[in-house]
Amino acid sequence: MTTMPPAAVAADPVETVAGTRTPLPRRRRERSVAASIALHGTLVVATFIALFPILWVVLSSIKPASEIRRTEVELFSSPTLDNYRRLLTETDFPTWFANSVVVAAFTMVIGIAMSATAGYALSRFNFPGKRGLMWVFLLTQMFPVAILIVPIYTIMANLGLIDTKLSLIIAYCTVAVPFCAWMLRGYFDTIPRELDEAAALDGLGPFSTFWRIILPLARPGLAVTAFYTFLTAWGEVAYAIAFMQGSDHYTLGAGLQQFVPQFSPRWELLTAGAVLITVPAAIVFFFAQRHLVAGLTAGGTKG
Repeated sequence: MTTMPPAAVAADPVETVAGTRTPLPRRRRERSVAASIALHGTLVVATFIALFPILWVVLSSIKPASEIRRTEVELFSSPTLDNYRRLLTETDFPTWFANSVVVAAFTMVIGIAMSATAGYALSRFNFPGKRGLMWVFLLTQMFPVAILIVPIYTIMANLGLIDTKLSLIIAYCTVAVPFCAWMLRGYFDTIPRELDEAAALDGLGPFSTFWRIILPLARPGLAVTAFYTFLTAWGEVAYAIAFMQGSDHYTLGAGLQQFVPQFSPRWELLTAGAVLITVPAAIVFFFAQRHLVAGLTAGGTKG
């Protein structure tokens, strides 16, 4: 009787299981050199297209006004920080910045509170009108901002809230809360209900369970909600222009419009302001980014 050498057994492309010969899975085909070059080249071009406008704004913000208006294009010419000095000392930009911080911060706090409680209620409780409420949250995302400005403006005018920060906070919450509540509802569905039952056995009520047990586990979802609500209010233009009438009440979205009038736009101040308004958004993203991926994907599946 002839025995197959060990090397021959290892080289055999089949595996014997219970007397049958089952083919082993094929190895994934390696990408060719040409395909790899094409893929990486496409990624480089896409990255350049995405980053070039940002680079252009940053470089324009450190150019004198005369250099920005030249017909000859130069990416880097006569760098100066005078545009930032004039923006911060000769305009109302600091006031607009402070107004935007207040509006965005309150929108974020109120939006998180309303979205989290509404999402938890939709996830855990059954009540009359639950399905209809979920459809309302979904349908509100289908209306563009331009359609909602007039009815919301009428409501704010009847309440005497025009030209106040509260009007913007309420308007931004109407935009952000339905989406965030729907998203958090999906995230809360991924948290086992057995935790609620165990908390109830320990004597905790629904609110205590939500506050002490569920919220600490929902930090990724809350981080996404915080980032979305902050960006909804930060730099928004349409509502800010419609509701704010005095320059001292402008937010950044409405204030920067003053630098691009019909005649003689001040591009040097606009580009400097555009760079500065990215700083708070970058800070919020920095603190929320480690939770963003988990928060965005956790509600996609259940179980």
